[in-house]
Amino acid sequence: MTHLPKFSAALLHPRHWLTWLGIGALWLIVQLPYSVIYRLGTGLGRLSLRLMRRRATIAYRNLELCFPQMSETQRHEMVVKNFESVGMGLMETGMAWFWSNRRVAQWSRTQGIEPVKALLEQKQGILLIGVHFLTLELGARIFGMSTPGIGVYRPNDNPLLDWLQTWGRLRSNKTMLDRKDLKGMIRALKSGDIIWYAPDHDYGPRNSVFVPFFAVEQAATTSGTWMLEKMSKAHVVPFVPRRKPDGQGYDLIVLPPEDNPPLESAEATAAWMNKIVEKCILMAPEQYMWLHRRFKTTPEGVPSRY
Repeated sequence: MTHLPKFSAALLHPRHWLTWLGIGALWLIVQLPYSVIYRLGTGLGRLSLRLMRRRATIAYRNLELCFPQMSETQRHEMVVKNFESVGMGLMETGMAWFWSNRRVAQWSRTQGIEPVKALLEQKQGILLIGVHFLTLELGARIFGMSTPGIGVYRPNDNPLLDWLQTWGRLRSNKTMLDRKDLKGMIRALKSGDIIWYAPDHDYGPRNSVFVPFFAVEQAATTSGTWMLEKMSKAHVVPFVPRRKPDGQGYDLIVLPPEDNPPLESAEATAAWMNKIVEKCILMAPEQYMWLHRRFKTTPEGVPSRY
């Protein structure tokens, strides 16, 4: 069972003052015109490319593993754009938490949402596939403004940030569930709710299977999709929150529902889901979270890919 964090006087303790200062600075920045936020975010991202060398190395390696046909020049250009998106991801988190609905709507456009609303009217459960784009926090806010659902999250080790992210996400979600609360997710899906779900990261060897992902033949992939689908028979709906070029705003693209996943094995479901994830990533590859060690878990006998 998930117990959501609540605000308490303990969060005002002096040990949290530096965090509060950072939160205040982010709040002030996102009050600026979007054109200024865009320049600040991309500039911060280019600076972070110089400072976060280890993460840059991981991004290069992930691109090399996934797209071996990509030239060194293309890979470098992709990493530069990706780090610009990293900087914007911080800004977009502040925008998702602190902007009004009116301002979010002003800078975004949603397409493909009608089938989702039809399924909700029929009390059909929806497993909403939120691939780890750097725009995801804002994308979830945009989606939830018209069709609120239930977010799935990992509690933050910092109690102040844990409360803040929950508060921010509840601006457009009904509630939140710990990602380990499998029973809660199944109950929600069976009752006809939307569950936000991210199956694209490497969560370690436990409850994972090895299936293809882009050019990597044996990528550790969660078996959670198989368990959720087998128990709930929910419709799978991927969505892509894509940042437009040159500070023009955002497109939230909801892909058509999938209602016939292969369920004969965890491997079959995971391989099927990875194909959906690949399709989503290719719609905005420079905005995906390539900094994550996606292939850190390897089959027995296979050396580290990093």
